[in-house]
Amino acid sequence: MKPSLIRTLSRILLGIAFIIAGANHFRDPATYVAMIPPWLPSPELLNLISGAAEIAGGMGILIPRTRNAAASGLVLLLIVVFPANLHIALNGWAGIDIPRWILVARLPFQLLFIAWVVFSCPGLATYLKRFLPSARIFRKR
Repeated sequence: MKPSLIRTLSRILLGIAFIIAGANHFRDPATYVAMIPPWLPSPELLNLISGAAEIAGGMGILIPRTRNAAASGLVLLLIVVFPANLHIALNGWAGIDIPRWILVARLPFQLLFIAWVVFSCPGLATYLKRFLPSARIFRKR
């Protein structure tokens, strides 16, 4: 199978996964609100924002014109929601009986999801260079 076909199929699967995950924020908000650390304000609103961002990002990576901006947003979203995953790993997930070890084991998956976005959207690094030209990650060694 050609690498471009693998990336295309990966991107389609990733887009669908984010759309479904985002829709779940609206279908079952209590599950996601329970993840939000108590020190963050307006958990219901944060849930809606993150759900909408997942849907928009999932749709955006499927459209060539918006792909890189959407991929940037998804990477940022995955970083921003990490405190919620850390919160449930440390304190349990209110209303859901999941062993602590599983909640801790979920944490590295944020990095895998970021890698999946970067792999599926190969123009992302070039796109980001335009906005972050002096960032170390783009310097040649």
